[in-house]
Amino acid sequence: MRGRLRVYLGAAPGVGKTYAMLGEGRRAHERGRDVVVGFVETHGRARTAALLEGMEIVPRRTLVHRGATFTELDTDAVIARRPRVALIDELAHTNVPGSKNAKRWQDIDDILDAGIDVISTVNIQHLESVNDVVQEITGVPQRETVPDEVVRRADQIELVDMSPEALRRRMAHGNVYAPEKVNAALSNYFRVGNLTALRELALLWVAGKVDDQLDRYRADHGIATTWETRERVVVALTGGPEGDTLVRRAARIAARTKGADLLAVHVTSADGLAGADPGSLARQRTLVEDMGGTYHQVVGDDVPRALLDFARGVNATQLVLGASRRGRFAQIFSRGVGVETTARSGSIDVHMITHEEAKKGRRPGRSRAALTRARRTTGWVLAVAGMPLLTAALWPFRDLLSLPSEILFFLCLTVGVALAGGMWPAITAAVGGSLLLNWFFTPPVGEFTIAAPENLFALVVFLLVAAAVSTIVDIAARRTRQAARASADAELLSTLAGHVLRGEAAVPSLLERTRETFGLSSVTLLERRPDAAHTPDDQSDPDVWRIVATSGGAPSTCPGQSDTDVVIGEDLVLAAKGGPLEASDRAVLEAFAAEAAVALRQERLQEAAEHARPLAEADRMRTALLAAVSHDLRTPLASAKAAVESLGSTEIAWSERDRSELLATAEESLDKLDRLVANLLDMSRLQAGVLGVSAQPLALEEIVPRAIDDLGPLQERIDGDVSVELPDVLADPALLERVLVNLMSNAVRYSPPGRTVLITASGHGDHVEIRVIDRGPGIPPEAHDRVFQPFQRLGDRDNHSGVGLGLALSRGLAEAMGGTLVPEETPGGGLTMILTLPVATPRRTTR
Repeated sequence: MRGRLRVYLGAAPGVGKTYAMLGEGRRAHERGRDVVVGFVETHGRARTAALLEGMEIVPRRTLVHRGATFTELDTDAVIARRPRVALIDELAHTNVPGSKNAKRWQDIDDILDAGIDVISTVNIQHLESVNDVVQEITGVPQRETVPDEVVRRADQIELVDMSPEALRRRMAHGNVYAPEKVNAALSNYFRVGNLTALRELALLWVAGKVDDQLDRYRADHGIATTWETRERVVVALTGGPEGDTLVRRAARIAARTKGADLLAVHVTSADGLAGADPGSLARQRTLVEDMGGTYHQVVGDDVPRALLDFARGVNATQLVLGASRRGRFAQIFSRGVGVETTARSGSIDVHMITHEEAKKGRRPGRSRAALTRARRTTGWVLAVAGMPLLTAALWPFRDLLSLPSEILFFLCLTVGVALAGGMWPAITAAVGGSLLLNWFFTPPVGEFTIAAPENLFALVVFLLVAAAVSTIVDIAARRTRQAARASADAELLSTLAGHVLRGEAAVPSLLERTRETFGLSSVTLLERRPDAAHTPDDQSDPDVWRIVATSGGAPSTCPGQSDTDVVIGEDLVLAAKGGPLEASDRAVLEAFAAEAAVALRQERLQEAAEHARPLAEADRMRTALLAAVSHDLRTPLASAKAAVESLGSTEIAWSERDRSELLATAEESLDKLDRLVANLLDMSRLQAGVLGVSAQPLALEEIVPRAIDDLGPLQERIDGDVSVELPDVLADPALLERVLVNLMSNAVRYSPPGRTVLITASGHGDHVEIRVIDRGPGIPPEAHDRVFQPFQRLGDRDNHSGVGLGLALSRGLAEAMGGTLVPEETPGGGLTMILTLPVATPRRTTR
C-alpha cells in the first residue's frame, strides 16, 4: 500500500513550514506513531532546532562533488528503517550530482512507494506553473522547481500563512536570517509588495486545489445540488444576435463578486445536423475570453436539461438566459427554454435578460432542396411518364391479376419515384396512380366510381402508404445531405483549427487558406481608416477603407466591390470575389473571418510588444543600473574621499608610510571607479549601437601578454600558452585587450586558491579560438546565456563583488568586432570561455 503525502505550503521562506512540519511530527510521535526525521534543514534557527531534540534522525548520505563535501537525504536508509512517518524538508530540492535521483521529490516518491507516509514542505515560488510569475515579481529566478502535479497528488496540503508585516517583523528580530543579512533581505526579496503578491499566489493555488477536492468529493458522493462555495456565472448562448448583450450582462454580474468565474455554454443538437451560426458563436467566444471567461459546448436534445446539467456540473450559482425570441403564437404550444429552465433550476438563480431580439421570432434560414436537380428531374419523369407506361404494361393482364396485385405494382413504382426524386414527385405519382387504378382496373372499369367498398379501402391505403413512404425517403435524403454538409463544415473548421495550432495563423496565410477552401478569386481584409467618417455610401467608397492583407487576384478596395462581404466588427470587413456564396458556406466563411480578425489582433499585439520591448529593456537597464552601481560607486568614492580627507587633516601627524598607504588607497579606489565608469560608458555605447570599432590585423602573441600585464598582481595566477604560428586576427586592439582582461580577471576571481587560469589559442580555418580556462565552481548549463545579461551574476543580487557588467560587456565587444563569446564546461570541473575572432590573413609567416 502506497504511503500518504502531506505537504506544508508557504508563500515565502520564514513563514514556519519546517516548524509546522516538526510540530506535527512531534505530536504524532507523542501519540505513539513511529516517526523519524529523514532530512530537515534548520537554517540556524534555534526554535526550529529545538523541535528536533528527542526525535530519531536518520543519518544523511555524504557525497563529494568537485572537491566539496555535501550531505543529502539517504533514501535507502529511510526505506530500510521502515518508519510509519518520515519528515523530509524541501520538496523541490535538487540533489547533488551522483545521487540516486535528480530531485528530492523523486526520493520522496520512492519512499511513498515503500508504504511510508511522508510530511514535507515547499514554497510557492518553487512550483513549476508559477515560477516565471514569481521571477517577474521578485526579479530572482528559481532554479529549483517541482512539477505542480507532484504537489497536487498530495493527500493533504496545508497552507502555512503569515501576513507580510508579521514575516518582516520575524526577520527584523533575527528569527529567519542572520543579522548581517536582514537589511539586504528586507530591501530586496522580502519587500511588502513582493510578499503580498506571493501570498496571493499561494492562496489562489491552494484554493484551486480545494476546488478540485470539492469537485471530487461531490462526484464520489453523487451530490448534484449546487454548493455556493464560489460565485460561478454561466451564460447560455444560442449564436443569435442577442449573445453579445448576454455575455456583457453576465460579465457585469460576475464582476460584482471578487474571484467569480464566468462560463459561457452553447447546447448543440445531439444529431449535430442543425446548429447556430458558427461565425456568431466564434465572435461571442472571443468576447467571452476577452472578458476573462471560458467557453464550453455541450450536446443534448433537451436544452433546459443540458444547460442545468452543465451548470450543476461546474457548481454554478447563477445562470443567465436571454428572453425568448419566439413569437406569442409559438409560446402557446411550448413554454420555451427560459421558462422550462427556470422551473427546473432549483437552487441556481436564473436571470432572464431582455434584449432587442426578444419576441421578434426566429429568422429561419432559406430552405434548401434535399436532392440534386438531376434526381428531382428523374423523379418527375418517372412520375409523369412511368405511371401511364405501367398502366399500358398491365392492361393486357387485367383479367389475370387481381386489384391488390395491381396496387402492389403501382406502389413499387411510387417508391421508386420517391427514391429517385423525393417527396413531391412521389406524391404526384401516388395521386396519379390511384386515379389510373380507379379508371382502368377497378370495377366498374372506365369510370371514377368504385362498386366494392374493399376496393375503395385498398386505394386509400395505397395512397396513404405511398405518401408516407415518399415523405420518409425525402426526410432521409434531406438528413443525409445535412449530415454530409455538417461533416464537410466540420472538416473545414478542423482544418482551420489545425492551421492555427500549427502556428500558421498569420493573416495572409489565413486568407490564402480561405480563398483555396471556397474557390474564390481573391479574399481581402479591409479596415476602415481611423479618420474616415461614417456615411451612407461608405461601403462603396475606396477612400474610406484600407487593405490590411489580401490573397489572390485583384483585391476589393471597399466592401461594395466584393461579391460577398462579412462584417467582423465596426471597422473590419472580409471582402471576397469569385461569385456569391450559399448561406451555409457563408456561415463557415464567417468562422474564417473571425479567426482572421483574431490573427490580426495577435499580430498587432506582437508588433506592439516588439516596439515596447526596447523601451522595457532600456527601462530595465536603467533600473538595474541604479540598483547595481549604488554600492560600486559609493565604495570607491567613499574610500578615496576618506583617504584624501585624512591626508588633508591637520589634527593628525601622518608618517611617510601612513601617507603612502592613504595615497595608494585613494589611487586604487579612483582606478576602480575609472574602470567602472568606462565599463558603463562602453555598455551604454553598445546598447545605443554607437561604439566605434577600428578593426585591424593583430598578432595574438603580442596582445595576450599585454592583457596579462594589465592584470597587475593577478597576473601571477595566469598561465599563457599562445603559439606564434597562429594567423593574425581581425580586431580592435584596445577592445580585444579589454575583453581578455575581463575574462581573465573573472576567471581568477572564481578559481580556487592556488589554481592557475590557463589561456590558450588555436586556429580553425577562417577563425581563431581563444580559450580562458578556470577550475572554479562552474556555471549550470541552463545559466550559460543568463550570465551575459548586464547586472547578472547567476541570479545573485549581492553587489559586493562588482556591478556584473564584465561578461555582458565582453560579449558585446566581441560581437562588435565580428566575433563570438560562449561558455563551455571545463572537463573535470570549471568553466571555459571561448572567444572566437575572424582571421585577418590566411596564414602569417613566422617572425
